[in-house]
Amino acid sequence: MFIDTVKNLLEEALTERQDLFLIDFSVNGENAINIIIDGDQGVKVEDCIFVSRAIEHNIDREEHDFALEVMSAGASAPLTLPRQYPRHIGRTLEVKTATQKTEGVLTAVNDEVITLEWKAREPKPVGKGKVTVEKKENIAYKDIVEAKVIIKF
Repeated sequence: MFIDTVKNLLEEALTERQDLFLIDFSVNGENAINIIIDGDQGVKVEDCIFVSRAIEHNIDREEHDFALEVMSAGASAPLTLPRQYPRHIGRTLEVKTATQKTEGVLTAVNDEVITLEWKAREPKPVGKGKVTVEKKENIAYKDIVEAKVIIKF
């Protein structure tokens, strides 16, 4: 079947390039192939070309008419896999869970949680006025509904 052929070629390409990984893959009824990839060091145009050629050059156009689009996840796309987080350490993220939304600098990641840090203004413990305090929170991947990198200019 056409989709299985494409999937196998895609898996071979990603096995050859261990620094790249799949975010999304679809083939519609008109054989329009859409592939979104990411990489441990980001994705360059050359990486998309590599994946595209690995598929396109191994499918007979006489046998299958198809359209192929390979692209990176994009700067504004939500982070969907734990593997995407390490590359963003030091950047500001907006992370939504079922109960809250937190914006902070990603300072650490491990296999289970990410760590965000930020400054907040809170009332002084004694007296009037506010004081700036350092906040830190660990958020489990399983609790993240959506996480986006906040792009600042």
